[in-house]
Amino acid sequence: MQQEKTAATWLPENTQKIIFLTAAAITLLPVVTPPVALLLGFALAQTSGNPFTTVTPRITHWLLQLSIIGMGFGMNVHSALKAGSEGFLFTIAAIAGTLLTGAVLGKLLGIDKKTAHLISCGTAICGGSAIAAIAPVMKAGEKQVSVALGIIFLLNALALFIFPAVGHGLQLSQQQFGLWSAIAIHDTSSVIGAANKYGEEALQIATTVKLSRALWIVPVAFITTLLFKTDAGNIRIPWFIAVFIAAMLLNTWVPLFQQAGPFLVKSAKTGLSLTLFLIGTNLSREALRGIGRKPLIHGVILWVLISAGTLLAICCLA
Repeated sequence: MQQEKTAATWLPENTQKIIFLTAAAITLLPVVTPPVALLLGFALAQTSGNPFTTVTPRITHWLLQLSIIGMGFGMNVHSALKAGSEGFLFTIAAIAGTLLTGAVLGKLLGIDKKTAHLISCGTAICGGSAIAAIAPVMKAGEKQVSVALGIIFLLNALALFIFPAVGHGLQLSQQQFGLWSAIAIHDTSSVIGAANKYGEEALQIATTVKLSRALWIVPVAFITTLLFKTDAGNIRIPWFIAVFIAAMLLNTWVPLFQQAGPFLVKSAKTGLSLTLFLIGTNLSREALRGIGRKPLIHGVILWVLISAGTLLAICCLA
């Protein structure tokens, strides 16, 4: 069978790099919103391709963490504690329900246990970060990790557009949308992107609840070691959350940082647009084809259940 020819195979490498770097620079412009940056990256992945595939995952990882820390300089500790306490019970219920449902769905669909668990952890906690943290604990294979990441990134891209539209359609308050997006959207990058599009109050609530939810990586990782009978020594603790909290403390009580806060937050939002662009460039045709039908069904059903369930709960209780 003749191999399908993509733009990446016939464009000169230097031309690919110029196109890529130009597109990345465009995402730094104030007029380019995070959803548009994601679309631009996705379009690039389908056409000229990503000539820097070996380095962009690492850059994306660090850029997202720095952007989250920057967001902390626009938040107040008292408001964050209030938002975190309001989302605590929702978070526990959502994580437990998602992990249990994911395990049952995996058995019903005949998906291998490790792939199903990675998808469930990515859905339950914080997307790609959770998968990256849990994978070495359970000694997951490269194929299992790539399938789980592909599903999470694809659904994140959809959430960035679907959630604000649904929120406006149902006339959710800033508080309701911030809480919903933090619990029902997988990755922190897409949570912040969707909430930022909805409003400043939603952004602050969503970021705080999402990062407190990310701390559940640690107990879930310990549970994973019991389920898969592995060593707990490979658990990775999300250290950048501590720096995010420090940024909030500085912004709340140190006047110098309060003055610099707006600039740091603006820089963080620009960094988020670039982050989403880089995530989009990894959604190539090859990556999407490698996902597989059953794991995709598993991820979609799980995502729809947690999204609908938490939305119903929030509308009734929040």
